Amino acid sequence: MRFKSILIFIILYSIQSNSQIVEEKKNFRAADSLLKENSFSVHRDNYFLTGIPLNEPITRNSADVKYQVSFKLRLNSKPLWGGFFPYLMYTQKAFWDIYASSKPFSEINFNPGVAIVRPFYLKGGRLTYGTISLEHESNGRDSIYSRTWNMLAFSLKSQVSPRWTVGIRGWIPIVDKEDNPGLTKYVGYGEASATYQIQPGRWSADVLFRKGSGLINYGSLQTQINWRPYKNENYYLTLQWFVGYTESLIDYQEHKSMLRLGFTIKPEGMGIF
Repeated sequence: MRFKSILIFIILYSIQSNSQIVEEKKNFRAADSLLKENSFSVHRDNYFLTGIPLNEPITRNSADVKYQVSFKLRLNSKPLWGGFFPYLMYTQKAFWDIYASSKPFSEINFNPGVAIVRPFYLKGGRLTYGTISLEHESNGRDSIYSRTWNMLAFSLKSQVSPRWTVGIRGWIPIVDKEDNPGLTKYVGYGEASATYQIQPGRWSADVLFRKGSGLINYGSLQTQINWRPYKNENYYLTLQWFVGYTESLIDYQEHKSMLRLGFTIKPEGMGIF
């Protein structure tokens, strides 16, 4: 709890407009980065990937398709008190056993939420988003197959250089421990992300690290390489590797290692988190 309190304090302190590391004269201009997007836009990556396991035999039941649909809606074209913009968000991630005989969906995760986003510039002209969000995630099932949790999250995401974008996100999990024993141990209390433009407009690399509450045994790492075949089109050919826990909620206690290939549509900007 002490670590979570310190993390939340740092994030909240950092997004105050009178902080010494913030360029106050550019705060209003930072809002242009949100307003130039359509009010309805891509939130997280939208993708359709197929892949195979690396830590177990490859069969029709272990290979699958993973796809994600994610969007956000900005509710106001003018900032609220404090310079925050309100958003509605929705992400749906599915795991489809397309190679199995009956082609069932092994899992569909639903992740709606609301957020307020504060754009500002750090010293040196580094565009940054501070976000506070309240989110729900579940697989929409009942009985022993129900997986659900809620979070109050705080994040900072910053374009620290023309090629590097980094982010840190912490949350307070709210979990029904009777239906989901030990889930908090696997989803953890925070994550860190980074994107590097290998060849701007063509090649990029993403890393997302989530730390579970265990010392070394829990958490996950997702890395991917993205190639944009046409500069005027916002879709990529993506090679993704996931290793760790909680890729899906139904099997959150199982360690996975999956290599996948497919197509991705990314946010036009750097994304709010």
